[in-house]
Amino acid sequence: MKSNFIRSLVLCSLIILFFSCETEKKKRQLNLPKTDLAMENMIPIPVKVIPTDSGFALDQFTAIYTSQNVTGFPEIGQFLADKIKEKTNIDVPVNVDEIPEREGVIYINQSDSLELDAPEAYQLYITKDSVILNSNTAAGAFRGIQTLRQIIPNSANDTLASYEVWPIPTGKIIDSPTFGFRSSMLDVARHFFSVEDVKKYIDLLAYYKFNTLHLHLSDDQGWRIEIKSWPKLTEIGGSTEVGGESGGFYTQEEYKEIVAYAAERYIVIIPEIDMPGHSNAASVSYPFLNGNGKTPELYEGIEVGFSTFDTRKDTVYAFLDDVIREITEITPGPYFHMGGDETHVTKMKDYIYFMERVEKIVHKYGKKAIGWDEMVHGDMDSTTIAQFWASKENADIAIKKGMKIILSPAKKMYLDMQYDSLSKYGLHWAAYIPTDSAYTWSPQNYEGIPVESILGIEAPLWSETVGEIGELEYLAFPRAIGHAELAWSIPENRDWERYKVRLANQAPFLDRMDVKYYPSPLIDWEKSKYSYKEIDKD
Repeated sequence: MKSNFIRSLVLCSLIILFFSCETEKKKRQLNLPKTDLAMENMIPIPVKVIPTDSGFALDQFTAIYTSQNVTGFPEIGQFLADKIKEKTNIDVPVNVDEIPEREGVIYINQSDSLELDAPEAYQLYITKDSVILNSNTAAGAFRGIQTLRQIIPNSANDTLASYEVWPIPTGKIIDSPTFGFRSSMLDVARHFFSVEDVKKYIDLLAYYKFNTLHLHLSDDQGWRIEIKSWPKLTEIGGSTEVGGESGGFYTQEEYKEIVAYAAERYIVIIPEIDMPGHSNAASVSYPFLNGNGKTPELYEGIEVGFSTFDTRKDTVYAFLDDVIREITEITPGPYFHMGGDETHVTKMKDYIYFMERVEKIVHKYGKKAIGWDEMVHGDMDSTTIAQFWASKENADIAIKKGMKIILSPAKKMYLDMQYDSLSKYGLHWAAYIPTDSAYTWSPQNYEGIPVESILGIEAPLWSETVGEIGELEYLAFPRAIGHAELAWSIPENRDWERYKVRLANQAPFLDRMDVKYYPSPLIDWEKSKYSYKEIDKD
């Protein structure tokens, strides 16, 4: 089963030998410093790191080769080359046959090794002459290059060479995720965020090995996805947002652009239409949907629980059939989120009837249904997934029904909660969540929920108080980085004191990405362009 790995080593050796012979008279004269493959720059922390205290020279003589007959691998090689260019300004060629003066090889290899049979597992072997990344899957290879990106130094080091060299520390990294579902949610309904904003958020999530983005596409304040068979949803329902701004929406082409961009980064998009509550924007657009007995009007506030669909009208389900059909047709991922939270004006029997009917529509179009934890009171299929945000009682019901659970406890994972009483943005109805509280808990034993019932974890970011990307980033980062480690890394490797150092070392990357993160006073942000005092003055 290790034949592919052996072939990879042979191929890399031949490549290195060939290029070394061709360029013997121009052999690099390097004085690489001793480097330590420490975990200080890696988040999430890998399962195992074995340093060998030397360095691979990333420089103008480096080339990338990949398995070429396996879907995704050449594209991943080019993605890595592009990121190396952004960080170092080095042009690294990918899968080019005849390149003179190449001495260092990065090889991204599809392997059939049983050691890599876990989804998204990868192994990195870094020597002075080569970097070999092995994975059974393209998704695993993509996660592996994020680790490689993190251990490339932020600046070139002095060597005897007349050109710049970035020494990558040598050693072996063995890694795979704890949870196969690692997600964040972005509320684009309360405040609308552009396609470019969403893409930037996807880039940040991908760097920290998230594999899912849940888009909250409808709420009382706005409807954000074009439905061709019901155009008033965006013409009217998409026209406003919290605070009375003009709102906005994604055309189906724009939504497909987001989906494709995420897929290139091995991130699945989950669309959510919240219902039967949180539905005022839809009812304003088409009043026959309304079930609360009041004339619907455009809403710009942040109160919840006052809206509902009319759960006993067949025309409502005809409408929802169209909506779900159109969205699922342009969403290749396996999930559709049907909401179900905070339906305070919907009678329980009507709520149960509604959620059971909507679940059947979701199944009709070939998707797994997800709902907020309240929906477990219905006779839901065991394949439907409950998202635990508030009620342990509801989580226990889901477990008894054999349902999987997404952990999103508001008092630990809601990214819209304030860090403390001085925070510029956010709310605190669930809790204040400082950077340490977001990290120092374990999903594996949270409130006694069996780990075998947990599909994964998701960090929701509701947008009542944030209307532009910098404000969003302030709430999401650095807490989402900690959530990424909780989802990926094994519990015995997680330690707050060590994590603080690794988090501080993320400042150069966040600065390069122009992320306006919250510089928590708990972290030594010496390398950051921000300071806590400067933020506090604003």
